[in-house]
Amino acid sequence: MIKSNVELNGNPILITGSPGFIGANLAVRLLRDLPSGHIISLDSMNDYYDVALKEYRLAEIEKAAAGSPVKHTFIKGNLADKALVNSIFEQYKPQIVVNLAAQAGVRYSIDHPDTYIESNIIGFYNILEACRHNPVEHLVYASSSSVYGGNKKVPFSTDDKVDNPVSLYAATKKSNELMAHAYAKLYNIPSTGLRFFTVYGPAGRPDMFYYSATQKLAAGKTIQIFNYGNCKRDFTYIDDIVEGIVRVMQSPPEKKTGEDGLPIPPYRIYNIGGGTPENLLDYIRTLQEELVRAGVLPKDYDFEGHRELVPMQPGDVPVTYADSTALERDFGFRPTIDIRTGLRRFAEWYKSYYIDGKR
Repeated sequence: MIKSNVELNGNPILITGSPGFIGANLAVRLLRDLPSGHIISLDSMNDYYDVALKEYRLAEIEKAAAGSPVKHTFIKGNLADKALVNSIFEQYKPQIVVNLAAQAGVRYSIDHPDTYIESNIIGFYNILEACRHNPVEHLVYASSSSVYGGNKKVPFSTDDKVDNPVSLYAATKKSNELMAHAYAKLYNIPSTGLRFFTVYGPAGRPDMFYYSATQKLAAGKTIQIFNYGNCKRDFTYIDDIVEGIVRVMQSPPEKKTGEDGLPIPPYRIYNIGGGTPENLLDYIRTLQEELVRAGVLPKDYDFEGHRELVPMQPGDVPVTYADSTALERDFGFRPTIDIRTGLRRFAEWYKSYYIDGKR
């Protein structure tokens, strides 16, 4: 097992994409747990989905900061703005960088490719350049299970070839891994990429299926179930994702010199996934039961009348399934929160946010 060799306490930490789903939960966790330090967070607050939800998450971060000995500074700006990124590194000198800012979404990338190049390629390049000129102890960045494309072999292992992306989004995430490897080799930047598998939970992304389906069902609309329900997803609850990130942050890959006198790239990739793929129809059934339990939907709701089985969509894959044994081996951790527990927490949050909060 890898032992922690970077102290989170006291070190300036930069989190990009902080009012995003994963970024907000990570920031709140650190603000609650660390006894000192400074968290700098950056986001453009774009309108890919409802900005009010990002503002809600940012308010949750500020609430956690108000009662924390850790200082928090939020900067509104675009990762593609190189001058801004450089100024943040020069002013705050972050020692740990967690890059979660990205344009997400597989289907959106088909109609809005420019956004993905700007955020996921140019934005990540700016982070790498800033880490090059302002040395950091550890760069942790978000990759995605989408890099596995249409891989037939399951579970997906980080040893598998990932050269066949089926969406531009996936291609940009694979590009991030290649760019990080090159910078790790050239400039000895300790870097760890994390391939997240279908993250869900309270205050998540509204474009994710469980969330958008809930909104449609609550409005009496019909939900579409792709590939006629013959899909399996490795759903991973947000708290498990954050726990994995926090452990990884503390343990950068070791810097070593090769026989040629040049750096051996201090570079690693891990999957973070539940390791138990759920059939989409079973997942939807559990979601519906929890929405009824929470009072989002009435007990006599006609589920069969509000769902439609449709073909697979471009860019989608039938199965995602994480092999997270490397994460367990190196950090003694694997995701454990089951979908019943996770969807119950989501349904209860949804009721409090939309129904009780009258949004």
